[in-house]
Amino acid sequence: MKNKLFVVISLLLMVVVSACGGNAANNNSAGGNASSPSPEASAPAQSEEPSGTVTYDSENGPIEIPANPTRIVALTNAPNVLSLGVSLIGVDEWTGKNPLFTEKVAGVEIVGEADLEKISALEPDLIIAGSHMQTIEELKKIAPTVVYTWGKLDYLTQQVEIGKLLNKEEEAQAWVDDFKQRAEAVGKEIKAKHGEDVTVTVFETDSKNFYVFGDKWARGTEILYQAMGLGMPEKVTADALEAGYYTLSQEVIPDYSGDFIVISRAKGGDNSFMDTELWKNVPAVKAGQVIEIDTEASTYSDPITLDYLLDIFKKGFLGEA
Repeated sequence: MKNKLFVVISLLLMVVVSACGGNAANNNSAGGNASSPSPEASAPAQSEEPSGTVTYDSENGPIEIPANPTRIVALTNAPNVLSLGVSLIGVDEWTGKNPLFTEKVAGVEIVGEADLEKISALEPDLIIAGSHMQTIEELKKIAPTVVYTWGKLDYLTQQVEIGKLLNKEEEAQAWVDDFKQRAEAVGKEIKAKHGEDVTVTVFETDSKNFYVFGDKWARGTEILYQAMGLGMPEKVTADALEAGYYTLSQEVIPDYSGDFIVISRAKGGDNSFMDTELWKNVPAVKAGQVIEIDTEASTYSDPITLDYLLDIFKKGFLGEA
């Protein structure tokens, strides 16, 4: 009887030990999964962007920004950002209504510097602003805010600077190098066809005024005067080069006109000046050497705008696409 009882107790002990060992093994397995995920679980997805921040040397000093920002509100320089293939969640009004960027900003919130609540609700990780704006300190409380002063950098350097900001400096520099070569080549063709001393004037008109521009006020002026090296009439040099632009009356248009005229005007605007004898008798007009551009599509100096205008100028000056 004692022997049978011993056997029963021994069997019960074996069952208990085995169960405890199994539970211990299961517990160890669960603990291993918690602290040491499988390679498949721990490996990041190939499309995942590097995380973390970097220090950007802005014109106002070093600022910590996302290494690869994905939620950008651009109150200025939006076209430069878009030209690098970077999406925006908030954009300024002028870019929003520019026909060159209609598709790129479809569905993007239109915001101004005073729309602080709207900007905050977008939860940006980077804001790009202009130094002239009055709400910069408030914007800084929403997200890292990088400020640029319009005209402080030339148009090509500005593009490279935006490239640095967005971790796309190589792409920005590659475009700059290519653009300079293409524009210079077109400039040489123009001079070969129309003379080394050929001049061009850039006018703009709205419903009230006429303006003439210097060499860095968009409307293609950077291309014509800087990249192509075309000449500027003396009156334009005297009155508009340093200031950037000059307001004039229709009566003096002939005094400012070069061999070619680039006229910037809004579609659907007042074109009655083109029917006046004064305009029709301007030498460039009589010679058919007037190139028209759309004001709304020409007020920036970013790669998309510059490539667009370069094609127009190539056709206008050389009669080819």
